[in-house]
Amino acid sequence: MPATECESSQLQPVSAQALAGCLRLQQVDGVGLQTAHRLLRRFGSYAALFEASYEALLDCLRPAQASALLAAPAPALAGLVEATLRWQAQPGHALLLFGAPGYPPLLAQLPAPPLLLYVQGRRELLAQTALAIVGSRNASGQGRLTAQRMAHTLSDAGLTIISGLALGIDAAAHVGGLAGQGSTVACIGTGPDRIYPACHGELARRIAVEGCMVSEFALGTPPLRDNFPRRNRLISGLAAGVLVVEAAAKSGSLITARLAADQGREVYAIPGSIHATLARGCHQLIREDGAKLVESADDILVDLGRLQRAAAGYGPPDDGFVDTVLAALGQHSATADGLASQLGQSVAELQGQLLALELAGLIERLPGGQFQRVWQ
Repeated sequence: MPATECESSQLQPVSAQALAGCLRLQQVDGVGLQTAHRLLRRFGSYAALFEASYEALLDCLRPAQASALLAAPAPALAGLVEATLRWQAQPGHALLLFGAPGYPPLLAQLPAPPLLLYVQGRRELLAQTALAIVGSRNASGQGRLTAQRMAHTLSDAGLTIISGLALGIDAAAHVGGLAGQGSTVACIGTGPDRIYPACHGELARRIAVEGCMVSEFALGTPPLRDNFPRRNRLISGLAAGVLVVEAAAKSGSLITARLAADQGREVYAIPGSIHATLARGCHQLIREDGAKLVESADDILVDLGRLQRAAAGYGPPDDGFVDTVLAALGQHSATADGLASQLGQSVAELQGQLLALELAGLIERLPGGQFQRVWQ
């Protein structure tokens, strides 16, 4: 079931039948995400899966798992489905099923991506080139200021800033991201109707309007300890790279950084004093785990631009795509939306290419989201 890019067009709501199948599968004892994806590849849909015979299920499940899957759904399932459909119907809310249009393309590449995402706000941000910024909940004042300024600069350069709505570095990163053009995405470890920590209620409400809030947890899910490592893989999975600003030697941020490395994402870390406890995690990432040392936002922009140009196969300035973009700009400036329409591309596809051309010094970004050609 291939996933497609998030688009700004109207999203088809998830049907009651598909939602019921997804939520029911998530509640089956002994069936985790890896097994759930294997079952969906084998049977093709939730409806076909729950209509399968015991014998057919034994081809990919143990007897106890097959019996659990065929058992009657929990009595509370119908109420949860109804409540979730009501949640989906609210303005700015969306449900994204794995394999359906709108599911984030980077997230779909993970070995076991979430079956269902609950999204509030600007879902098109989930397909933009993004950087995750994470760090200590007990950050220093300097660390918070660094995270906010770094996020603001990177957001102004067109990157979407992703973090986890936690205290400290996460909150500072979200504030900085909101201040720039790229905005911010908050991946939360609770149901979409719960905010944790509660003191971030106003920040969360702002992100849900100006940015995007994402959860994989069902309505009503409280902030359970085991949810946050799962949340961390969303933070890294949605991003091209992860920047760790401050982290102690056993910080949860190191988990996010290692998940990023396992997912093939870039890992960056800001060094600090050898006497600072909150610098030890960053030093460990640089010394032992191959993180790239970062002193400024430019370090990240240059590195991501180089990687994107390599991934896109960009050649020298006479490369066909480069010439096409430069010709489209001509003597005038244009927005990404305008260029995408002119070139017949999606905005999501074009954003990363524009960032790479900007970093190559071929175009420049103007106030108001306009781009113009740089004449050599």
